Amino acid sequence: MTSNPIIPHAFIFKESSMKEEGSMKAKDVMVRDVVTVKSNCEAADAIKLLVEHDISALPVVDEKGVVIGVISEADFIHREEIGTDKHHPWWLEALTPASTLAGEFAKSYGRHVSEIMSTRVISALEDTPLDEIATLLEKYRIKRVPILGNDGKLAGIVSRSNLIQALASSPPRTNTSAASDRQIRLELLDRLGRQPWTDFGARNIIVSEGVVHLWGLVSSEEEHKALIALAEGVPGVARISDEMFPSY
Repeated sequence: MTSNPIIPHAFIFKESSMKEEGSMKAKDVMVRDVVTVKSNCEAADAIKLLVEHDISALPVVDEKGVVIGVISEADFIHREEIGTDKHHPWWLEALTPASTLAGEFAKSYGRHVSEIMSTRVISALEDTPLDEIATLLEKYRIKRVPILGNDGKLAGIVSRSNLIQALASSPPRTNTSAASDRQIRLELLDRLGRQPWTDFGARNIIVSEGVVHLWGLVSSEEEHKALIALAEGVPGVARISDEMFPSY
């Protein structure tokens, strides 16, 4: 784990060079269409984004797309608006470092993301093997890891649920199959991104041994059928594992 000069107060876990080329990596399972927020955004707007997109955290990025922090649902637990702001006995306050008390106050009363967000970001690169991502999640007791491109900008995010989906979808594989699965997934994501009738690319897609696993909510039966047809048209796809469920 090394400091990255591009991202202040952030840490990057770089992938091991000893891993097999065919092992699954962050780029094989990460969600690419990440909902982000700027540091000057109002806290109330950040909360709305969490609710609207049914997510538990938002990477905070600057104007160039570089991750400078993370704001999560945990940062909003102790808020003055709902009467959960922290109040310590006088004797405990006397023993608590001033910086700690100031941080708690900012999270309880801050009105902008910059006052509430965590600036210590545990992140990884796109080629980081999944076992190292799992180690990060466990070691730092976090729920997701922002994934950075070679330019230091946000490229995607891997959450615990992404790893579970990868585990459920991934039988034993050869080194060559992982590389071809990666190409299928990239091609499918590219085709999805060009469709005006769906935002399914923001959800999870796992490709294993040529089998495309599609899972998540779809808004209509028409979208459901169209997604299957689109995936079937990608070269190299052996079959579709339909794990989608309707919200209609």
